[in-house]
Amino acid sequence: MEKITESSGNVFADLDFSAEESALLAMRAELMARLRETIAERGWTQTEAASHLGIGQSRVSDLVRGKWEKFSLDMLVTLATRAGRKVVVAIA
Repeated sequence: MEKITESSGNVFADLDFSAEESALLAMRAELMARLRETIAERGWTQTEAASHLGIGQSRVSDLVRGKWEKFSLDMLVTLATRAGRKVVVAIA
């Protein structure tokens, strides 16, 4: 029988990233997911998304393909704001 371990709620922490890095990676992953949702909900093509977000189409492609290593937290906050999303940081 395979052992199942319950998640802490942050997969990056579960993978033994440091507390600081796991927090940053989780925030980046969440912002990328919300940006992909926004693009899909609005029915934007990658070219339209690029225009709305003020970036090149190849960067939108990186975003929708989940290439998180290509985006800083600052850039993702900027893109979310440009997309009309409100970014809130909750500290627990």
